[in-house]
Parts: sequence; structure tokens; C-alpha cells
Amino acid sequence: MTRRTHAALAAAIAAALTLGLGACSSTGGSTSDDTNGGKGVTTEGNGIIGGTPVKGGTLTILSNQDFDQLDPTRNWTMPVMDVGVRMLYRTLTTFKAAPGAEGLKIEPDLATDLGTPSDGAKTWTFHLKDGLKYEDGTPIVADDIKYNVERSFSPELPGGPDYARRYLNAPEKYAGPLKGERLGKEAIEVPDDKTIVFHLKRPVAEFGYTVTLPTFAPVPKAKETGANYSNHPVSSGPYKIDTYDRGKRLVLVRNTFWDQASDPVRKAYPDKIVVDQTLKGTGIADRLIADQGDDKNAISYVDLLPAKLSDVLTNPEVKARLISENAGCTSKLDMNNTKAPFDNAKVRLAMQYAVDKEAVQSSLGGPALNDIATTYLPPVLTNGAPVDHFLIKPAGDPDKAKTLLAEAGFPNGFSTELATSTGGKQEAEAIQAALKKVGVTVQINTVDPTALSGVVGDKGKQPGLSVGGWCPDYPSAGTFLPMIFDGRSIVDKNNYGNLDRYNDPAVNAELDRIAGITDLAAANTAWLALDAKIMDASPAVPLLWQKKPLLVGSNIAGAYAHPVWAGQIDYAVIGLKSVK
Repeated sequence: MTRRTHAALAAAIAAALTLGLGACSSTGGSTSDDTNGGKGVTTEGNGIIGGTPVKGGTLTILSNQDFDQLDPTRNWTMPVMDVGVRMLYRTLTTFKAAPGAEGLKIEPDLATDLGTPSDGAKTWTFHLKDGLKYEDGTPIVADDIKYNVERSFSPELPGGPDYARRYLNAPEKYAGPLKGERLGKEAIEVPDDKTIVFHLKRPVAEFGYTVTLPTFAPVPKAKETGANYSNHPVSSGPYKIDTYDRGKRLVLVRNTFWDQASDPVRKAYPDKIVVDQTLKGTGIADRLIADQGDDKNAISYVDLLPAKLSDVLTNPEVKARLISENAGCTSKLDMNNTKAPFDNAKVRLAMQYAVDKEAVQSSLGGPALNDIATTYLPPVLTNGAPVDHFLIKPAGDPDKAKTLLAEAGFPNGFSTELATSTGGKQEAEAIQAALKKVGVTVQINTVDPTALSGVVGDKGKQPGLSVGGWCPDYPSAGTFLPMIFDGRSIVDKNNYGNLDRYNDPAVNAELDRIAGITDLAAANTAWLALDAKIMDASPAVPLLWQKKPLLVGSNIAGAYAHPVWAGQIDYAVIGLKSVK
């Protein structure tokens, strides 16, 4: 899924290492300020802040932004996906509600099991549980899941996960069901209301993980509202929308037709969930630090801002309410490989050496909140250990960069533009300063976060450089490298994955070959080798592996960073310690 740029954090935060800033244990076990390399942990012994919640009460989520898409077909950004699949809609399978490695395991959700493969994993069959219902009491049937999968082909509903388009044996020009055309049995069969069969173009051994995505949630055709469906997706989960004033306030109440007996993952502890989207980042931090009144029952939706981090770290009571887990995402400097001079591979290689990643790291909080990225695949996809491909010093190697630029025909450098979100200006300025040292002049163009994808995803508007990143949809490199480097996925507009517009037929073929390997260990080895091959071509510069700092109120229980939701709090099991 696409990664939203984290809020900039002051360079002085690096000193927080000595104060015990840290992340949830990757094993869910307890650690203290004297363990985990001195980084410490803010969670209790089981890796969860506040213990087990009680039923009832109102949970408040404090935010400064609207959700870009709650339509399950179009929901492909974090942390919006966490909101959708944990509170509003269910999928065929889903991830366990647990911190650390346990949270990487999948469980049946709407389906009775994790799917039955046949025909060498080119066909997958799922059976639905009994008694599943929508918020209005109507039954959930297999054709509703087929319908939502078909919607992901619709050009009128862009921006969502494209796995169905990549995997299904669907006609090349199929354009979704909004004009009445449905997929045939060669792609999806629905022999009865409780059975759905997917026919794939090639073997996909991990398709049981693929169907955790919101593309595989049910949408009733009778409730179709096209581009407006995001305003009120029909709930199959524990909560339904009561009111939604976009950009201001979302109120969720219990879906009385959701059956806990059929859903072992979502606990639905609060009676009501209120999302306040009208706040400023500093105001969110101030309220949660003060921890007064109803704010004791609140959590932050957005990252802690730099001006407030020292207030948190120097107060033991507040620091104990801070969650900061590695998000499992790679931020990167994207280069438009179709735009001169970045169509020159040697220029792109020069950028690997020119970027000062230490300066970029400092602009976003230093080593307390960021690790320097040295390859595209994050450590969660490289057996837990980072891979350093080029062995370049973290501060870069300007002399080597200048040499490569001269060899590429740019001894005096060049000028280019860089697009980033308004919140990413400090990071962009660190890149700008580093590139200036090798003769590259960069003009920074800041864009509202809600409009950035429309700029970098449009061939006619996309500049030479942009700052973005990618997070795996589930723990497989198959949800990472193909999404951002498959040249066949490139389109002129609404280009959300391969922002580098990198297209190497040999890489495309290798992506297909690896995806067809049914031995997952062998596939992982092949993904690592391909990662190295793409690094040599340098379509982008990996920058950082960031953590996500989130603050919660003192009456919050069941809070931890989920390893799949990019370090966001898992909304499946959060609630209150006590209810008055």
C-alpha cells in the first residue's frame, strides 16, 4: 500500500535514545529501558498498553485529516486501511489481532478457512461462514465479494489495490461492473451463495494472504453509489457509520447484525467511536499530554509532532503512553525514469551516492525514529536483517557522485524539480542540500497531501523527483517489488504504484517467474536477488525505514502497533480500561 509521509521531527530527537524511546517488542514480550539496545519500550509485559479493555464507552480518535477513501475497492493507503478492515468491513481472511510476529499470521474472516488451492495454486476456493449479515440485516453472499473484486477494475474507482487485475484470469479490457458487465466463470465462479472460486493467470501460493485486502470485502450491488460509496460503505464489520461530515467528524456505532461468534479477531469493545478530523497536530499532542476529561479515552490518528516529543519523553507517565513501532515501509526518492536526465542509468546511480541519508534521517527525528534504508525491501521482508547493497556511507559520497555525473555527460550537474507533500518539506530540503553539493539544483514544489498523488501519478505533471514510499500489504516481497517496479502497470494518469516509470522487460519476466514459485523459501531467496538487480538499475533511492510515534490517553487499553498496518494502532481490539 502507499505510504503517507510521516510528519517531520526535529534533529534533536536523536538524543531521545538515551531517554528510552522505543517500539513494541517484535515478539510481544516485555522489555525495559535497559534492554533492546537501550531503546526501551512503552508497552506492558505482554506488549499491549493498558491490558484488556472492558466493553462499552466512547473511544475518540483525534485527527487533522479526512480519510481519503473508505470505499473498500479504493482503500490502499495506511492508516485508512486499518480503519476500514478492522471496523467497517470484513474480508475473506484477515490478520490476527496481536503485536509482533504473531500479528503476521492470518485467520479465516468471512471464509471458513484460509482457502483451498488447486490446479497448482492457480485456482482458489473459499466457503463463507453461516449467518453473515450487513448492517441492514440482509445476508452477505459470495456474489457480493465477486462484485467488489469486479469494481477494482473500474476506471471510475481508481487508486485501490490492483491484485485482482494482476492475478485474475480476466479479459484484458474488462472495465468493471458499473455499466452492467460482470466477469465470467473463467475469472470468478460463484456456484452458490456461500462459495467463491478464483481462477488466476498463474500460480499464487500466497493468495490466502491476498484476500486479506479490502478488495475482497463484500459490497452489495443494490447499494452501489459509484464514487460516492466512500461516504457510507455498507458495513459487514462490527461498526457502521452513524454520521460522516467529511473532513470534520465521523461517528461509528455498533452494527447490531455483526456476530462476534463468527469473528474471533475483532472484539468491538467501545459502544461508539468518534473521529474528530478538525484538529491541528500540536493540538492533538497537547490534549493527549494534558490527559484531561474525555481525552483520557482518546488516541492519536497522526504522528507525534517534533515540538511535543521532548514533553513526552521527559514525563514518565506520558512516555508510558507512547507507541513507536517500525512501520515496515521504505521511503524513497523517486526518479521519473522517462524524464531526462533520469532516463540515464548512470545519473540515477549518481543519485545513490549524492543523497545524504544522515541529513534526511535528522530531518525526520534522527536514529531514534528512523533507520537508514540501504535497499528497497525493508528488513521485515529480508529475514529481519537489513541488506546494505552499495555499502555507501550514510552521509553519501559526493566525489563518487560527481564522477558518475561526469561519465553520464553532466560534469556541471543539472536542474530539476522535486514534488513532496507540505509535511515533507524538511526532508525535501535535506535532499536539496545534498544534491547541491554535486551540482544538481533542485526546486522544491510542496503539494497538499490529498493532491500529491494527482501530480506524481500524472505523466504530464510529474517532475523529475518526488518523495514517497511503499509498505507491504502483507509479509511478502510479492506485495512490494511488483507493485512499484512492474513496468506493465504504468499508466499515464492515476499511476499509483510504479512512480519511477521504470520498465525493464527482464525484470517484468522475473517478477512473473518468482510469483509462480510455490516454495515460499525459494521465492524469498529469488526476491532478494531481484531486489539487488533493481538496485543496480537505481530507478529510485531508498531513504529511510521509519517508525510511527502515536500517543494514547491514560484510560486506553488494548493499544499496540500492528506489524501489518504500518505501525498503526490495531483498531480491532482497542478500547477503554474502565467505563463510568
